[in-house]
Amino acid sequence: MLGRLMARDPRTGRRRHRYALIGVPRKNGKTALVAGLGLYGLLVEDPGAEVYAVAGDRAQARLVFGTARRAVELDPELSGILRLYRDAIEEPAAGSVFRVLSADAPLKEGLSPTLTIVDEVHVIERELWDVFALAMGARVDPLMVGITTAGVRYDRLGQPTLCYWLWEHGRRVAAGEVDDPTFYLEWWAAPDDADHRDPATWAAANPGLGDILDPADLGAAIRSTPEPEFRTKRLNQWVAGQAGAFPAGMFEACAKAQAIPDGADVVLAFDGSWTGDSSALVAATVSETPHLVVAGHWERPVDDLHWRVDSDDVAAAIRACLARWRVREIAADPAFWQSQLREWASSGWPLVEWPSHSVSRMVPAWQAFYSAVAERRLSHDGHPALLRHAANAVLRTDARGTRPTKETGSSMRKIDLLVAAIVAHDRATWHARQPVVERAKPFLA
Repeated sequence: MLGRLMARDPRTGRRRHRYALIGVPRKNGKTALVAGLGLYGLLVEDPGAEVYAVAGDRAQARLVFGTARRAVELDPELSGILRLYRDAIEEPAAGSVFRVLSADAPLKEGLSPTLTIVDEVHVIERELWDVFALAMGARVDPLMVGITTAGVRYDRLGQPTLCYWLWEHGRRVAAGEVDDPTFYLEWWAAPDDADHRDPATWAAANPGLGDILDPADLGAAIRSTPEPEFRTKRLNQWVAGQAGAFPAGMFEACAKAQAIPDGADVVLAFDGSWTGDSSALVAATVSETPHLVVAGHWERPVDDLHWRVDSDDVAAAIRACLARWRVREIAADPAFWQSQLREWASSGWPLVEWPSHSVSRMVPAWQAFYSAVAERRLSHDGHPALLRHAANAVLRTDARGTRPTKETGSSMRKIDLLVAAIVAHDRATWHARQPVVERAKPFLA
């Protein structure tokens, strides 16, 4: 992991990564790793290095610094090179310094870090992360590393925590959905559906098990720790407060890397937003066993609060579908898009209303979709964003029935592509059962 984290491009000699998130459960040596990494940055980086280890509180900061200080004291060569102070370790010959700061200490002006290590990111506020990210801007090859266990997904205002945001971003980078070669993610965790009581599950999540972590410690913890906390801190899982829409692996198993042939009969489903969300366009072949592909996806970048969906881009994507396939209908949610839908309908596009927030329509459509997924009576293109949206969905059950929805308090975990896929499946299978084309009610709203 350290080799991958600190890797350099052999052509340029520059760092491959500028930011990183490392996730590992408790008792696997994170503090010692942070301390050793800080000493590496102090001694091996260029002269004039500024290394900072940042922790959420003073007690955690003192643990990091105490471990680094003790490592120097125990090594004759290091203790002969370095000077030890109360809150700093200095390398006088190179003019380099390693300091430990806590989040509750006032930050001084003029920081210019070459290496910043943030311990237990799950308790760190975004403001602190941004301070150090901005401060390292004058350095040629800086690196900022967060190391942590999993924590809570959302803060008290319902916004994603810094740690969860970084984890989601890293997942999207790893899946090829986001192009960000400067970001590196390495995360040890057990599969979400694994039995938390099984020692094999412990081994999957804990790289130090049987070495620096005694299996008996986990055996004792499991008897005294609530399951959600054990999964979070000892298996490094993000534990949802509601049940996921699919058992692990079920939706992914329907992926089939194939395109829809030109000229095929399809339906399109559009679920649109205007701000702060995402918009989705999914095509499905007209069949009792349809194949679904993502024909368009627009999602607000996490760092762009002023983003708006470009309706011209959406129209262009639909127009491309109309040119490529025989589109039986375009099932669209009219929310937020009334004027655009009126314009599209006036152009002769086969538009039909399908309000995705209508419980009476979504409940049976979801039941049919879930059964088709479970019995492999549909396939999809495996688009990374579609897989992510399906994984984000949780189930809501009340007197009106069961249907997928966003997790309570979640604004970041989008599900719009899954919603569009459900609508596309509903209309594609309906058309497959009809001897004639449905006389759809025109859009009038």
